[in-house]
Amino acid sequence: MQGFIIKLTRIKEEDMMVTIISEDSLTTLYRFYGARHSPINLGFKIDFERETSLKSSIPRMRDLLHLGFSWMGEYHRLQVWQQFIALFYPHLSHTETIGHFYFDLLVSLSHRWNTQNPKRLAVEGYVQLLEHEGRLHRDLHCFFCDHPIHTDISLIRAFLPAHKACSHTLSINPKGLAWLYDHHSTLFLDDTEIERLWYIINEGF
Repeated sequence: MQGFIIKLTRIKEEDMMVTIISEDSLTTLYRFYGARHSPINLGFKIDFERETSLKSSIPRMRDLLHLGFSWMGEYHRLQVWQQFIALFYPHLSHTETIGHFYFDLLVSLSHRWNTQNPKRLAVEGYVQLLEHEGRLHRDLHCFFCDHPIHTDISLIRAFLPAHKACSHTLSINPKGLAWLYDHHSTLFLDDTEIERLWYIINEGF
């Protein structure tokens, strides 16, 4: 079984609870520490076996193999990846059967993380997530005053639209936002806008 580690919780000494997005579910496993065990970290893609026991309600992780990416040696790329992937746990933690979308999204992003701006990829991936969950607001009515937005579009948490005057935040160029929503591409957004959208993402999914 393969999956991405989205949360690590130390239990005692070096033992850990490991939460993983696998191909169709969210799984939490117990991992015993041992000198021969491979090191693991948040964001790693791993191959593993799940072992159940009558002595414990929590399955154990066995035969773990780290499926590394070349960009993991680049601090900035790894840092953005870990920040992004950690947001999946609070978003999905109360769900076990999640389908294959989230795993497939992370696989797709991880394959491009080495060649493109990681914050832009995170923004594009987040828009796909919102669209998948039916939460992408294309109808531009302000979250605060409920009036239509014709100019000075701003976004708040979960990319909810708002008037710049209502949200008191940076406005987003409408052409770039429409292109992002239609093509999952940040091509027409500048770096300042990307930083603003990255900040919003980090407020939570």
